[in-house]
Amino acid sequence: MARAVRAVDIGAVVLFVAIGRASHHQGDTAAGFLSTVWPFAAGLAAGWLATTRRPPGSALTGAGIAIVTVAVGMVLRVVAGQGTATPFIGVALGFLGACMVGGRLLLRAARRRLAAARTR
Repeated sequence: MARAVRAVDIGAVVLFVAIGRASHHQGDTAAGFLSTVWPFAAGLAAGWLATTRRPPGSALTGAGIAIVTVAVGMVLRVVAGQGTATPFIGVALGFLGACMVGGRLLLRAARRRLAAARTR
C-alpha cells in the first residue's frame, strides 16, 4: 500500500504542474517543467518525512502531506523568485489535497474490493 500511495502523491504533483503549465501556456520544455516541479517535489518529500509515524494509506495522512507539500513548495518558490499569488496557493492546496486524500480513499476501496473478490 505504501508504494501505491507514494505513486498517487507523485502523480498528483506531476499532474498539478503539468496542468498549471499548460493552462498558463508556459511551454512544454523539460527545463521549464523541472523548474516548476522541484519546489513541490521537495515539499512532497518533506511531507512524507513529517508523516512517517502515520499510516501511509490514511486520508488524514494524505491531508497532512498535501498541506506540507504546498507550504514547503510555496516557500521554496519564493526563495527561487517564482510567484505565489494567494489564489495559486488555494488552487494548489485544493488540487493536491483532493488528489492525495481522494487517491487514498480510492486505493482503500479498490483494496477492499479485491479482498472481497478473493473470498468468493
